Amino acid sequence: MNFLKCLALASAYCFTPVKADILSVHCPSGCPENPANNDLVFAHLYALSNNPKTKFADWVAYEVSPTNFGTTPGRVWLNDPLLDSANTLEKGDYKGANKSLLQADRGHQAPLASFAGSRYWSELNYLSNITPQHKNLNQGPWKNLEEAVRSAVTYRKSLFVITGPLFNDTMPTLPDADESHQVPAGYFKVIYDRSGNSSRFIMSQNTQRKANFCDKRASVEQMQTQLNFALPDLEDNDIISTRLGCF
Repeated sequence: MNFLKCLALASAYCFTPVKADILSVHCPSGCPENPANNDLVFAHLYALSNNPKTKFADWVAYEVSPTNFGTTPGRVWLNDPLLDSANTLEKGDYKGANKSLLQADRGHQAPLASFAGSRYWSELNYLSNITPQHKNLNQGPWKNLEEAVRSAVTYRKSLFVITGPLFNDTMPTLPDADESHQVPAGYFKVIYDRSGNSSRFIMSQNTQRKANFCDKRASVEQMQTQLNFALPDLEDNDIISTRLGCF
């Protein structure tokens, strides 16, 4: 092989784009992909990928550990200082949401109750971490699943979560929002440990308040077909579901 050919091959190798993993303490097995045009934000307690088109985070990743547990300090809604206000909804956009067709709560993606003991708890109330979530879902099986995750962890056995909205159906928009947005039709949640054992859940906005979250487990294929980005490679088995009380 002559020198010029070697040089050409070396140049092609050097400049070939390589897809890099997104690594963070919030997602130790690798974070999900960051879709094009999204803003990737690393806060103290979670990481998120904010979608400026829908105005909501496509995914939020965080660790659940008893070191952050405490008494819920309250809800003071704030704009995320790291994001352009035009790329997320604002406090006033949620006015009347609970009386709308959706009957929506301001639903935390990374739950405040899991971080109430942290000095950075106020970051959980950034509106980039909030979505309009039907009150029956938010106060029922979704809340119960979050509580099950907290009950399943110990100081030496944290769990990690990746959660976010699904847009597989058309939903009514918030009546008082003054900018375009897309209300989620449902939500996904992946719960896993440091060994990569995982359990996945999908719940629609019309999930009944008394529904059992264990009945909402989903397969890798069911979840991935509803997402436009790749999740980290994790092993689905009964280990995490058992910790969550599903067996």
